[in-house]
Amino acid sequence: MNASESSDNRAGNGGLGVCWIVYGLLRLVIAACLIVYEPVATVMFGALLARVADVGLAMGLFHTFYLCAIILSVVCGVLGVLGGAILLRQRTSRLAVWAAFLSLPELPIGIILGVYTLLTLFRPRGTEPR
Repeated sequence: MNASESSDNRAGNGGLGVCWIVYGLLRLVIAACLIVYEPVATVMFGALLARVADVGLAMGLFHTFYLCAIILSVVCGVLGVLGGAILLRQRTSRLAVWAAFLSLPELPIGIILGVYTLLTLFRPRGTEPR
């Protein structure tokens, strides 16, 4: 093993780690906005229910999906920040893989960053990007 191989094994994915930290912080800001503007979203959704037979069920479903969106955003944000911090020091991170899978439904940044992360981290050893 020569010196360049040993230093390459210790080097992390710095750029990818920074991207995940920024994306994680963005998702945490989105979660905060979802929480702050929940009353506005409830009123806006309620205005659409003028001709719905069971308003209570529709509002209950809305609040359930809204809560799931908040939880998903917080989880993606925390995993993104922690996974990015690990990627700054190491070549791989399980947290970054989880963050990549969970961020795939988020267009456009989540799917771009998630697919790139999965392709980068699961690239066979010894192959270099073109």
